[in-house]
Amino acid sequence: MARRAATSGDDFSFVSPVVKYLLFFFNTLFWVISMVMVAIGVYARLMKHAEAAMACLAVDPALLLIAVGVLMFLITFCGCIGSLRENICLLQAFSICLTLVFLLQLAAGIVGFVFSDKARGKVSEVIKNAIVHYRDDLDLQNLIDFGQREFNCCGGISYKDWSQNIYFNCTSENRSGERCSVPYSCCLYSEDEVGISLRTL
Repeated sequence: MARRAATSGDDFSFVSPVVKYLLFFFNTLFWVISMVMVAIGVYARLMKHAEAAMACLAVDPALLLIAVGVLMFLITFCGCIGSLRENICLLQAFSICLTLVFLLQLAAGIVGFVFSDKARGKVSEVIKNAIVHYRDDLDLQNLIDFGQREFNCCGGISYKDWSQNIYFNCTSENRSGERCSVPYSCCLYSEDEVGISLRTL
């Protein structure tokens, strides 16, 4: 059966032009985003040392970014070309990939809910390890600072988690100028009051 048929001298398509070009536009957008992700991941991998990040994270963030970018590139390629050329095989591959991604996300959410205590413990462990290596990697430091400012928190459970860092603990061996303190991202800045205060106080 032909994909297209001539009707009254005009090309006939089984796909609505609005749906076709909307699908093409959004897939092209995410296609470009995936290429940017891969480029950033490759740059980060080549230009930076990942020892500090690997010490507290299960996967190198640069490699994770590259893997997600490549996967996203392949999926959006199928959607982009499939919608533009109305290629049934590519559109079916695109649909199957999106379904699999959705099912994997759903399964991850269910597992996280069922084993919420273990998941919470694992997250706390990762955060504590990241706190230990806070000064070892600038990107890791910026990530922690961003998280603390964004979620109005200090440390994984409390500000006392920072005592595990060699620069912030209160031991007599610590000669750092940051001894017995916390990072600035733990602090609240008030426009009405002068000074700063700990988020947990």
